[in-house]
Amino acid sequence: MATLLYRIGSFSYRRRWWVLGAWLALIAVAATAALTFRTPMSDTFEIPGTESQEAADMLAERFPERGGGTVTVVVQAPEGEQPTASEEYREAVGATAEELRDVEGVESVTDPFGLLADAREAYGDALAEAEQEARDLARQEAEGQVPEGTPGRDALIAQAQEEAADRVAEQSPAFDEEEALEQIPLFSDDQQALLLQVQLAEPDSDVDQETVDAILDSGDAARDAGLTVEYSGQSLSMGTPVMGAGEILGVVVALAVLILNFGALVLAGMPILIALAGVGLGMASVFSLASVLDLTSTAPILAVMLGIAVGIDYSLFVLSRHRQQLAEGMDPHESTSRAIGTAGSAVVFAGVTVMIALVGLNVVGVPFLGVMGVVASVTVFTAVLGAITLLPALLGFLGTGIGALRLPVLGRRSEASLTAGETLSSKWARLLVRHPVLPVIAVVLALGAAALPAADLRLGLPNDSTAAEDTTQRQAYEIISDEFGPGYASPLLLVADLRDSSDRGAAAEEIAERVEGLGGVEDVYAPAYNESGDTAIITVLPEEGPSSTATEDLLHDIRGERGAMESDTGAAISVTGATAAGIDISERLNEALPLFLGIVVGLALILMMLVFRSVLVPLKAALGFVLSAGAALGLTVAVFQQGHGAELLGVESSPTLLAFLPILLLGVLFGLAIDYEVFLVSRMREEFTHGAEAREAVVTGFRQGARVVTVAAVIMVSVFGSFVFGHDEMIKPIAFALAVGVLVDAFLVRMTLVPALMSLFGRAAWWLPRWLGRWLPSVDIEGEELARAGEDAAPETVGARTRR
Repeated sequence: MATLLYRIGSFSYRRRWWVLGAWLALIAVAATAALTFRTPMSDTFEIPGTESQEAADMLAERFPERGGGTVTVVVQAPEGEQPTASEEYREAVGATAEELRDVEGVESVTDPFGLLADAREAYGDALAEAEQEARDLARQEAEGQVPEGTPGRDALIAQAQEEAADRVAEQSPAFDEEEALEQIPLFSDDQQALLLQVQLAEPDSDVDQETVDAILDSGDAARDAGLTVEYSGQSLSMGTPVMGAGEILGVVVALAVLILNFGALVLAGMPILIALAGVGLGMASVFSLASVLDLTSTAPILAVMLGIAVGIDYSLFVLSRHRQQLAEGMDPHESTSRAIGTAGSAVVFAGVTVMIALVGLNVVGVPFLGVMGVVASVTVFTAVLGAITLLPALLGFLGTGIGALRLPVLGRRSEASLTAGETLSSKWARLLVRHPVLPVIAVVLALGAAALPAADLRLGLPNDSTAAEDTTQRQAYEIISDEFGPGYASPLLLVADLRDSSDRGAAAEEIAERVEGLGGVEDVYAPAYNESGDTAIITVLPEEGPSSTATEDLLHDIRGERGAMESDTGAAISVTGATAAGIDISERLNEALPLFLGIVVGLALILMMLVFRSVLVPLKAALGFVLSAGAALGLTVAVFQQGHGAELLGVESSPTLLAFLPILLLGVLFGLAIDYEVFLVSRMREEFTHGAEAREAVVTGFRQGARVVTVAAVIMVSVFGSFVFGHDEMIKPIAFALAVGVLVDAFLVRMTLVPALMSLFGRAAWWLPRWLGRWLPSVDIEGEELARAGEDAAPETVGARTRR
């Protein structure tokens, strides 16, 4: 592999205009395709095969009128006032409802005042019918009592009819508006708030952004009247992800770290440029395939975050090797080629490892998680491609001018570090080699303690209760919870298939009655039937919200009673709804976590054995990864679930963590941890294979690799950390977990635990049974083939001029 990459680097250096032109053409083509084929993204999380998903599919088939998405508009009057008590409020709500009906893409709007008017009209119709019946009965009686031919007979009959109708009107109670209001569930109990239910023509994932914007822009009439208007609905979050100031700050910090490391502006800017080019090509390619990939809004943000982080790091590793070789007097062309052949080999191996881990997310059987992994792997691939092709091409343009725009003080310090024999990192390594036991114990205990909060891990999916406080969805949830109860926002939908029931109506009523008797139930609505009457929906309102353990227990209780209810009624019962789906998905992901962890750790052992041809080094690498992942997950639980330090970081805690965070963390952190293991330990192995004593090889290899690993880790933590302060609530805990994981893995595991353990292992660190050595293929990521080839591997430069 080293020889092949050497040739790629040499070609890119010589044919730099071709390579640059190819990159610009690829980006242009991908961007054009993205603009042409891009489709709206979705935040709908589904797992085929779960009960809630199968029930939802049945609902879509038997209740086609419910196939579109829904939006709930929450209207609240000022404290102490009621929309029902003011004609101005009523007119404002009506105007808002009419405005919503005029929005393109809105199928219908249910206005509670419209329901009240319907109730009043129904009362009037019933009264008119009763009066007519009284008239008919009075006519019959009068005709029997007044003989035909009696003068004024018709007038007497008419008089009897009107008197009968008047008696009915007098005896009938007046229309009770208060009672009617209590029967309409879209009014809160104290009538301070009401809900408008908006039925959309398309499913949530297919709603046009113009429709969403028009809905969110409605309600001016109600606001002008002094009412509060907020919106809730899954389709409202189907926007295009954007980069805010918080995310951009990470790139700025990365640039500052690169300037401190290189001491030259041109060198510092190159990794940023390569990373942005890779992310641009990767994301344009992803958006051009959006209709095939079924993107969620989180997937592109995760891909951008990873692409920028690894893109900067991979270019940094190659540039650092290139500068070292230039300082030793190597020709720029040869140095570029060798840097791609050596450091580039490690970059390719690390990138492939990350991609395997990300694509491996598909093994858990969760489609949206698999898409996230595939999308992120695309930007990792373009980052690797940029590091081994675009970077050497740009170095070809610079030639010996790589130190352009050098900063005097920083530049001198950076150049001096290239030839320094004794550095801070070498002193640290010697300390660890001399006293290895205490650091090993300290790191293991510290990371073990950091992992303890993970025992309280509870998983869930994002909902309005976990949205940012300043969003309309969160404000709507707070009002609904206060005015209607927390369970109103998290209903469970019981779907009763009544085709095999002898008395369908009685069966549905019995199911509703028995569910209402379960603990944790706030209310149960009357069954709603489809057009053919063979399926009923029974809405169950829990006492607690969607993230509460009580709601989860209620779901399990309903399913636990299902067998008895099905036996007694002949109906087939299933439970669905957003709350049930979230619980089902969380439980499925939780079940898949041990399997995925086993796959990741096993993969780590195999890959490390291939690279280092050792038994102990892979075991150590896997142990370090488990410690890092455990600490990252534990600290994430402590902050985002338990709330420790959440206010300090400006984030919000919630009762649950994102359901796919642990698996995503394992997949991504695995690849990144192996990166640092390869870049650091490969230098130790290189020194050992060149004849250095085992412990001295640890010190020398650590000195050569520690600076670049430190800079890379600081950059990656900065990039991930910046997304914690971004606008996307779903990505914040992921970014925090990755930032903490990289920080812990780089500085405590790879740069403390690894050299200490390698010192304890001594020569045994590189032991491999002979039979296993013969069976394992040779993977050259240190460039040993190039070292043996020596000058014979120099690039041919006939017809191409190397700049000096």
